Amino acid sequence: MFEAVEGMLAEHSELEGRLAEPETHADARLAKQLNQRYAALSSIIGAWREWQQLGDDIGAARELAGEDPAFAEEAEALAARHHDAEERLRRLLVPRDPADDKDAILEVKSGEGGEESALFAGDLLRMYTRYAEARGWKVEVLDAAESDLGGYKSVTVAVKAKGAHQSTQSPVEAPYALLKFEGGVHRVQRVPVTESQGRVHTSAAGVLVLPEAEQVDVQVDDNDLRIDVFRSSGPGGQSVNTTDSAVRITHLPTGIVVSCQNEKSQLQNREQALRILRSRLLQAAQDAADAEAGEARRSQVRTVDRSERIRTYNFPENRISDHRTGYKAYNLDQVLDGDLQPVLDSCVEADLAARLEALEQ
Repeated sequence: MFEAVEGMLAEHSELEGRLAEPETHADARLAKQLNQRYAALSSIIGAWREWQQLGDDIGAARELAGEDPAFAEEAEALAARHHDAEERLRRLLVPRDPADDKDAILEVKSGEGGEESALFAGDLLRMYTRYAEARGWKVEVLDAAESDLGGYKSVTVAVKAKGAHQSTQSPVEAPYALLKFEGGVHRVQRVPVTESQGRVHTSAAGVLVLPEAEQVDVQVDDNDLRIDVFRSSGPGGQSVNTTDSAVRITHLPTGIVVSCQNEKSQLQNREQALRILRSRLLQAAQDAADAEAGEARRSQVRTVDRSERIRTYNFPENRISDHRTGYKAYNLDQVLDGDLQPVLDSCVEADLAARLEALEQ
Protein backbone atom coordinates (compact mmCIF):
# COMPACT_ATOMS: atom_id res chain seq x y z
CA MET A 1 0.00 0.00 0.00
CA PHE A 2 2.77 2.43 0.93
CA GLU A 3 4.37 2.21 -2.52
CA ALA A 4 1.68 4.63 -3.70
CA VAL A 5 3.33 7.42 -1.67
CA GLU A 6 6.22 7.62 -4.15
CA GLY A 7 3.83 8.78 -6.86
CA MET A 8 2.16 11.17 -4.42
CA LEU A 9 5.49 12.88 -3.74
CA ALA A 10 5.83 13.77 -7.42
CA GLU A 11 2.20 14.91 -7.61
CA HIS A 12 2.64 17.02 -4.46
CA SER A 13 5.66 18.77 -5.94
CA GLU A 14 3.81 19.41 -9.20
CA LEU A 15 0.79 20.85 -7.36
CA GLU A 16 3.05 23.13 -5.33
CA GLY A 17 4.34 24.60 -8.58
CA ARG A 18 0.89 25.00 -10.10
CA LEU A 19 -0.49 26.72 -7.00
CA ALA A 20 2.36 29.24 -7.18
CA GLU A 21 1.23 30.31 -10.67
CA PRO A 22 -1.12 33.35 -10.76
CA GLU A 23 -3.15 31.95 -13.67
CA THR A 24 -4.22 28.99 -11.53
CA HIS A 25 -6.15 31.30 -9.22
CA ALA A 26 -7.98 32.94 -12.10
CA ASP A 27 -10.16 29.80 -12.18
CA ALA A 28 -11.84 29.56 -8.76
CA ARG A 29 -13.03 25.99 -9.25
CA LEU A 30 -9.62 24.75 -10.37
CA ALA A 31 -7.81 26.56 -7.55
CA LYS A 32 -10.16 25.03 -4.99
CA GLN A 33 -9.68 21.52 -6.37
CA LEU A 34 -5.89 21.86 -6.45
CA ASN A 35 -5.78 23.28 -2.92
CA GLN A 36 -7.88 20.42 -1.57
CA ARG A 37 -5.72 17.81 -3.26
CA TYR A 38 -2.52 19.53 -2.10
CA ALA A 39 -3.76 19.59 1.52
CA ALA A 40 -4.71 15.90 1.37
CA LEU A 41 -1.33 14.93 -0.07
CA SER A 42 0.49 17.06 2.50
CA SER A 43 -1.15 15.10 5.32
CA ILE A 44 -0.22 11.77 3.75
CA ILE A 45 3.37 12.76 3.00
CA GLY A 46 3.85 14.17 6.50
CA ALA A 47 2.63 10.90 8.03
CA TRP A 48 4.82 8.88 5.65
CA ARG A 49 7.94 10.86 6.55
CA GLU A 50 7.22 10.43 10.25
CA TRP A 51 6.81 6.66 9.73
CA GLN A 52 10.09 6.49 7.81
CA GLN A 53 11.99 8.54 10.40
CA LEU A 54 10.77 6.37 13.25
CA GLY A 55 11.87 3.28 11.32
CA ASP A 56 15.35 4.76 10.96
CA ASP A 57 15.43 5.68 14.65
CA ILE A 58 14.49 2.12 15.65
CA GLY A 59 17.36 0.72 13.59
CA ALA A 60 19.84 3.14 15.20
CA ALA A 61 18.59 2.37 18.72
CA ARG A 62 18.88 -1.37 18.17
CA GLU A 63 22.45 -0.99 16.95
CA LEU A 64 23.36 0.99 20.06
CA ALA A 65 21.56 -1.49 22.34
CA GLY A 66 24.53 -3.84 21.96
CA GLU A 67 26.71 -1.30 23.77
CA ASP A 68 24.12 0.20 26.14
CA PRO A 69 21.05 -1.80 27.28
CA ALA A 70 19.15 1.46 27.85
CA PHE A 71 18.79 1.77 24.11
CA ALA A 72 16.84 -1.51 24.02
CA GLU A 73 14.03 0.13 26.00
CA GLU A 74 14.16 3.14 23.70
CA ALA A 75 13.89 0.85 20.68
CA GLU A 76 10.75 -0.73 22.15
CA ALA A 77 9.18 2.68 22.76
CA LEU A 78 10.03 3.76 19.21
CA ALA A 79 8.54 0.53 17.85
CA ALA A 80 5.22 1.34 19.54
CA ARG A 81 5.24 4.84 18.03
CA HIS A 82 6.19 3.36 14.66
CA HIS A 83 3.15 1.04 14.80
CA ASP A 84 0.85 3.96 15.61
CA ALA A 85 2.36 6.03 12.77
CA GLU A 86 1.85 3.12 10.37
CA GLU A 87 -1.81 2.86 11.35
CA ARG A 88 -2.32 6.61 10.81
CA LEU A 89 -0.69 6.35 7.40
CA ARG A 90 -2.83 3.37 6.39
CA ARG A 91 -5.96 5.32 7.30
CA LEU A 92 -4.84 8.37 5.35
CA LEU A 93 -4.23 6.24 2.27
CA VAL A 94 -7.82 4.98 2.20
CA PRO A 95 -9.67 6.69 -0.72
CA ARG A 96 -11.96 9.44 0.55
CA ASP A 97 -15.49 10.30 -0.39
CA PRO A 98 -14.86 13.39 -2.56
CA ALA A 99 -17.73 15.20 -0.81
CA ASP A 100 -16.32 14.76 2.70
CA ASP A 101 -15.01 18.32 2.90
CA LYS A 102 -18.38 19.93 2.17
CA ASP A 103 -21.17 21.43 4.23
CA ALA A 104 -24.45 19.52 4.33
CA ILE A 105 -28.07 19.90 3.34
CA LEU A 106 -30.17 17.81 5.70
CA GLU A 107 -33.84 16.95 5.14
CA VAL A 108 -36.06 15.32 7.77
CA LYS A 109 -39.50 14.03 6.78
CA SER A 110 -42.21 12.38 8.81
CA GLY A 111 -43.19 8.88 7.72
CA GLU A 112 -45.29 6.13 9.24
CA GLY A 113 -47.15 7.25 12.34
CA GLY A 114 -48.95 10.47 11.47
CA GLU A 115 -48.60 13.22 14.07
CA GLU A 116 -46.31 11.08 16.21
CA SER A 117 -43.92 10.73 13.27
CA ALA A 118 -44.00 14.50 12.73
CA LEU A 119 -43.17 15.07 16.40
CA PHE A 120 -40.29 12.61 16.12
CA ALA A 121 -39.03 14.48 13.04
CA GLY A 122 -38.96 17.57 15.25
CA ASP A 123 -36.98 15.65 17.88
CA LEU A 124 -34.44 14.60 15.24
CA LEU A 125 -34.07 18.19 14.04
CA ARG A 126 -33.47 19.33 17.61
CA MET A 127 -30.85 16.56 18.06
CA TYR A 128 -28.99 17.61 14.91
CA THR A 129 -29.22 21.29 15.80
CA ARG A 130 -27.75 20.78 19.27
CA TYR A 131 -25.05 18.49 17.92
CA ALA A 132 -24.11 21.08 15.31
CA GLU A 133 -24.03 23.87 17.89
CA ALA A 134 -21.71 21.79 20.10
CA ARG A 135 -19.30 21.48 17.15
CA GLY A 136 -19.49 25.17 16.36
CA TRP A 137 -21.48 24.67 13.15
CA LYS A 138 -24.27 26.92 11.96
CA VAL A 139 -27.75 25.55 11.19
CA GLU A 140 -29.95 27.48 8.77
CA VAL A 141 -33.57 26.48 8.11
CA LEU A 142 -34.20 26.52 4.35
CA ASP A 143 -37.76 25.21 4.28
CA ALA A 144 -40.22 23.78 6.79
CA ALA A 145 -43.77 22.45 6.88
CA GLU A 146 -45.01 22.17 10.46
CA SER A 147 -47.63 19.73 11.72
CA ASP A 148 -50.67 20.61 13.82
CA LEU A 149 -49.03 19.51 17.08
CA GLY A 150 -45.78 21.36 16.53
CA GLY A 151 -43.69 18.72 14.79
CA TYR A 152 -42.57 18.74 11.17
CA LYS A 153 -44.08 17.10 8.14
CA SER A 154 -40.81 18.03 6.49
CA VAL A 155 -37.92 20.37 7.25
CA THR A 156 -34.76 21.16 5.31
CA VAL A 157 -31.71 22.79 6.88
CA ALA A 158 -28.20 23.74 5.80
CA VAL A 159 -25.43 22.78 8.23
CA LYS A 160 -22.34 24.87 7.68
CA ALA A 161 -18.95 24.84 9.35
CA LYS A 162 -17.59 28.23 10.30
CA GLY A 163 -14.34 29.14 8.59
CA ALA A 164 -12.50 27.68 5.60
CA HIS A 165 -12.80 24.03 6.61
CA GLN A 166 -12.57 22.91 3.01
CA SER A 167 -8.78 23.00 2.91
CA THR A 168 -7.68 22.85 6.54
CA GLN A 169 -9.82 20.38 8.43
CA SER A 170 -9.49 16.65 8.47
CA PRO A 171 -12.11 14.67 6.52
CA VAL A 172 -14.29 13.95 9.54
CA GLU A 173 -14.57 17.59 10.63
CA ALA A 174 -16.73 18.92 7.80
CA PRO A 175 -20.50 18.53 8.30
CA TYR A 176 -21.21 16.17 5.41
CA ALA A 177 -18.41 13.76 6.38
CA LEU A 178 -20.22 12.98 9.63
CA LEU A 179 -23.87 13.71 8.94
CA LYS A 180 -23.95 11.56 5.79
CA PHE A 181 -24.24 8.54 8.10
CA GLU A 182 -27.62 9.87 9.28
CA GLY A 183 -29.29 9.25 5.92
CA GLY A 184 -31.97 6.56 6.13
CA VAL A 185 -35.05 5.55 8.12
CA HIS A 186 -35.07 6.30 11.85
CA ARG A 187 -37.55 4.29 13.94
CA VAL A 188 -38.96 5.44 17.29
CA GLN A 189 -40.72 3.33 19.92
CA ARG A 190 -42.59 5.29 22.59
CA VAL A 191 -46.01 6.22 23.95
CA PRO A 192 -47.37 8.97 21.68
CA VAL A 193 -48.87 12.10 23.21
CA THR A 194 -52.11 11.16 21.42
CA GLU A 195 -52.25 7.68 23.05
CA SER A 196 -54.72 7.53 25.92
CA GLN A 197 -54.09 3.86 26.89
CA GLY A 198 -50.35 4.21 27.50
CA ARG A 199 -49.43 1.77 24.74
CA VAL A 200 -46.05 1.94 23.04
CA HIS A 201 -46.29 2.70 19.31
CA THR A 202 -43.70 2.43 16.57
CA SER A 203 -43.33 5.15 13.97
CA ALA A 204 -40.59 6.40 11.71
CA ALA A 205 -39.06 9.45 10.08
CA GLY A 206 -36.75 9.64 7.08
CA VAL A 207 -33.51 11.60 6.85
CA LEU A 208 -31.77 12.58 3.62
CA VAL A 209 -28.29 14.14 3.73
CA LEU A 210 -26.69 15.82 0.71
CA PRO A 211 -23.35 17.58 0.29
CA GLU A 212 -24.06 21.26 -0.22
CA ALA A 213 -22.98 22.21 -3.72
CA GLU A 214 -21.41 25.53 -4.50
CA GLN A 215 -21.98 27.32 -7.77
CA VAL A 216 -18.51 26.26 -8.91
CA ASP A 217 -19.46 22.61 -8.28
CA VAL A 218 -22.69 22.53 -10.29
CA GLN A 219 -23.63 24.79 -13.17
CA VAL A 220 -27.41 25.17 -13.55
CA ASP A 221 -28.69 26.55 -16.86
CA ASP A 222 -31.73 28.78 -16.39
CA ASN A 223 -33.15 27.34 -19.61
CA ASP A 224 -33.31 23.94 -17.88
CA LEU A 225 -35.58 25.24 -15.12
CA ARG A 226 -39.34 25.59 -14.84
CA ILE A 227 -40.17 27.94 -11.98
CA ASP A 228 -43.70 28.08 -10.55
CA VAL A 229 -44.92 30.31 -7.74
CA PHE A 230 -47.79 29.62 -5.38
CA ARG A 231 -49.17 30.75 -2.06
CA SER A 232 -47.52 29.61 1.14
CA SER A 233 -49.44 27.18 3.33
CA GLY A 234 -47.54 27.29 6.61
CA PRO A 235 -46.26 29.70 9.28
CA GLY A 236 -45.11 33.04 7.98
CA GLY A 237 -47.29 35.80 9.30
CA GLN A 238 -49.53 38.00 7.22
CA SER A 239 -48.03 36.91 3.89
CA VAL A 240 -49.32 33.34 4.26
CA ASN A 241 -52.08 32.59 1.73
CA THR A 242 -52.08 36.22 0.56
CA THR A 243 -49.05 36.44 -1.73
CA ASP A 244 -47.44 34.09 -4.24
CA SER A 245 -44.14 33.88 -2.33
CA ALA A 246 -43.60 30.11 -2.38
CA VAL A 247 -41.45 28.76 -5.21
CA ARG A 248 -41.31 25.39 -6.94
CA ILE A 249 -38.37 24.67 -9.28
CA THR A 250 -38.36 21.74 -11.68
CA HIS A 251 -35.07 20.74 -13.27
CA LEU A 252 -36.29 19.58 -16.66
CA PRO A 253 -33.35 17.34 -17.70
CA THR A 254 -33.53 15.22 -14.51
CA GLY A 255 -37.10 15.77 -13.30
CA ILE A 256 -35.87 16.83 -9.85
CA VAL A 257 -38.44 19.08 -8.13
CA VAL A 258 -37.64 21.39 -5.21
CA SER A 259 -40.05 23.74 -3.45
CA CYS A 260 -39.49 26.36 -0.74
CA GLN A 261 -42.00 28.50 1.13
CA ASN A 262 -40.23 29.30 4.40
CA GLU A 263 -39.33 32.90 3.52
CA LYS A 264 -41.76 35.74 2.94
CA SER A 265 -39.84 36.87 -0.13
CA GLN A 266 -40.27 35.04 -3.41
CA LEU A 267 -36.66 35.88 -4.30
CA GLN A 268 -35.36 34.38 -1.03
CA ASN A 269 -37.38 31.21 -1.55
CA ARG A 270 -36.01 30.95 -5.08
CA GLU A 271 -32.42 31.19 -3.82
CA GLN A 272 -33.05 28.59 -1.11
CA ALA A 273 -34.63 26.22 -3.63
CA LEU A 274 -31.65 26.63 -5.96
CA ARG A 275 -29.27 25.72 -3.12
CA ILE A 276 -31.16 22.50 -2.51
CA LEU A 277 -31.39 21.76 -6.23
CA ARG A 278 -27.65 22.18 -6.75
CA SER A 279 -26.97 19.79 -3.86
CA ARG A 280 -29.34 17.18 -5.26
CA LEU A 281 -27.73 17.47 -8.70
CA LEU A 282 -24.26 17.08 -7.15
CA GLN A 283 -25.39 13.98 -5.27
CA ALA A 284 -26.97 12.53 -8.41
CA ALA A 285 -23.74 13.09 -10.36
CA GLN A 286 -21.69 11.49 -7.60
CA ASP A 287 -24.04 8.47 -7.41
CA ALA A 288 -23.80 8.05 -11.18
CA ALA A 289 -20.00 8.17 -11.04
CA ASP A 290 -19.95 5.59 -8.24
CA ALA A 291 -22.22 3.26 -10.20
CA GLU A 292 -20.10 3.60 -13.32
CA ALA A 293 -16.94 2.81 -11.36
CA GLY A 294 -18.36 -0.56 -10.34
CA GLU A 295 -18.87 -2.51 -7.15
CA ALA A 296 -15.30 -2.17 -5.86
CA ARG A 297 -15.46 1.61 -5.99
CA ARG A 298 -18.88 1.68 -4.35
CA SER A 299 -17.61 -0.46 -1.50
CA GLN A 300 -14.88 2.11 -0.86
CA VAL A 301 -17.06 5.20 -1.16
CA ARG A 302 -20.18 4.00 0.64
CA THR A 303 -19.83 1.03 2.90
CA VAL A 304 -22.64 1.88 5.34
CA ASP A 305 -26.04 1.30 3.74
CA ARG A 306 -28.15 4.42 4.07
CA SER A 307 -31.27 3.30 2.23
CA GLU A 308 -32.89 1.08 4.89
CA ARG A 309 -33.84 1.45 8.55
CA ILE A 310 -30.65 2.49 10.23
CA ARG A 311 -31.49 3.20 13.86
CA THR A 312 -34.06 2.61 16.59
CA TYR A 313 -34.85 5.03 19.42
CA ASN A 314 -36.53 3.10 22.25
CA PHE A 315 -37.92 5.50 24.86
CA PRO A 316 -39.19 2.97 27.46
CA GLU A 317 -35.66 1.51 27.76
CA ASN A 318 -33.87 4.83 27.09
CA ARG A 319 -31.98 2.83 24.42
CA ILE A 320 -30.52 3.80 21.08
CA SER A 321 -29.42 1.10 18.61
CA ASP A 322 -27.64 1.51 15.29
CA HIS A 323 -28.48 -1.48 13.11
CA ARG A 324 -25.51 -1.03 10.76
CA THR A 325 -22.70 -1.05 13.28
CA GLY A 326 -24.22 -2.87 16.25
CA TYR A 327 -23.79 0.20 18.46
CA LYS A 328 -26.11 0.20 21.47
CA ALA A 329 -26.31 2.53 24.46
CA TYR A 330 -28.81 3.40 27.18
CA ASN A 331 -28.48 7.17 27.08
CA LEU A 332 -31.16 8.02 24.52
CA ASP A 333 -32.10 11.19 26.40
CA GLN A 334 -28.54 12.49 26.11
CA VAL A 335 -28.27 11.55 22.42
CA LEU A 336 -31.48 13.42 21.60
CA ASP A 337 -30.02 16.36 23.49
CA GLY A 338 -27.12 16.46 21.02
CA ASP A 339 -24.63 13.88 22.37
CA LEU A 340 -24.50 12.14 18.99
CA GLN A 341 -20.74 11.82 18.55
CA PRO A 342 -20.26 8.26 19.94
CA VAL A 343 -22.98 6.98 17.59
CA LEU A 344 -21.35 8.68 14.61
CA ASP A 345 -17.90 7.46 15.66
CA SER A 346 -19.17 3.89 15.39
CA CYS A 347 -20.27 4.62 11.81
CA VAL A 348 -16.98 6.28 10.90
CA GLU A 349 -14.98 3.33 12.26
CA ALA A 350 -17.15 0.75 10.49
CA ASP A 351 -16.89 2.66 7.24
CA LEU A 352 -13.11 3.01 7.55
CA ALA A 353 -12.64 -0.68 8.40
CA ALA A 354 -14.62 -1.70 5.32
CA ARG A 355 -12.65 0.70 3.11
CA LEU A 356 -9.34 -0.66 4.43
CA GLU A 357 -10.49 -4.23 3.79
CA ALA A 358 -11.53 -3.35 0.24
CA LEU A 359 -8.21 -1.58 -0.40
CA GLU A 360 -6.12 -4.50 0.81
CA GLN A 361 -7.96 -7.22 -1.10
